[in-house]
Amino acid sequence: MIPVLVVDDSAFMRLALRRIIEAEGDLRVVGEAADGEAAIAEAKRLRPAVVAMDVEMPVLSGIEATRRIMALPDPPAVVMVSQHTSADSPVALASLAAGASDYLSKDTGLGGLDLGHLDRELRARLRHWARQRDRAGGPARQVLAVPAQRPSLILVAASTGGPDALEALLRASGPPPLPTVIAQHMPERLAPELAAHLARRTGVPVQVATDNAPLRSGEAMLLSKDAVLLREGAHLALRFALRADGLVHPSADLLFRSAALLAVPCCAVVLTGMGDDGADGAARIAAQGGMVMVQSRDSAVVGGMPGATRARVPAAEVLPPATIGERLKELAR
Repeated sequence: MIPVLVVDDSAFMRLALRRIIEAEGDLRVVGEAADGEAAIAEAKRLRPAVVAMDVEMPVLSGIEATRRIMALPDPPAVVMVSQHTSADSPVALASLAAGASDYLSKDTGLGGLDLGHLDRELRARLRHWARQRDRAGGPARQVLAVPAQRPSLILVAASTGGPDALEALLRASGPPPLPTVIAQHMPERLAPELAAHLARRTGVPVQVATDNAPLRSGEAMLLSKDAVLLREGAHLALRFALRADGLVHPSADLLFRSAALLAVPCCAVVLTGMGDDGADGAARIAAQGGMVMVQSRDSAVVGGMPGATRARVPAAEVLPPATIGERLKELAR
């Protein structure tokens, strides 16, 4: 039985969601909350596997509640269920930024409540993310080795000491054999300068990513702001995301989570840096069979980010940046 917490300020919607969720017997609503603050308290008390979360609520919004729930030990997966979370909407992207695993709109697209749509979609998504949570283990658990898929995309996270590590990696890899996106923590205005520096020092085409930029082999895309991956027809593209919190930018976790959400076979690389950005997203990628590489402690200026990632993904390969670059070249072949 999968325990679910329902959060919505409408008593009618809480009743409707309960009936939809429990219709097939394997999901059980163990609690309800009518605002974001109560949702946090109930998540602590009940420890559900997954939360169905509204966005606009009194006391505390669903997005802020999600952010705080994800900071709990062993948090549940959160699926946003709101009239504001239509595909690719700013609210949907903000939900992912806050740590939500998925989102689903209550509306028909014509401005009306569509319970039939929820009945068709919601249970499957709750089941999926409850399983993913068990596989990824949440922040307090490790992700064990899983069969790795051949990657079609390379995602790189870096912070303190990152420019030198990125230079070593790109020198060794040459023009990226697969589409590559880099999330290096830095002020937005410095991105053109870093891209030019890396291109000049490595001979690799490094471009500052633009909104809706398609991803191509042979060049690296450097993020200047938070972004997520989206499918544009048969191709992948980057879409800028707005985040209101004061956390590091660009967010590696946001980028990595979006890849996991789309089930894109990829290799996540976490280089030197303070904190743990990228660890959760890398765990989600690993849980789906993706590859994870981290910079070795003796080669990193700061070991926080790679150390946090390896704690979540013990199967991660631990290598210096130049060897990571060589390994990426091998993988593509």
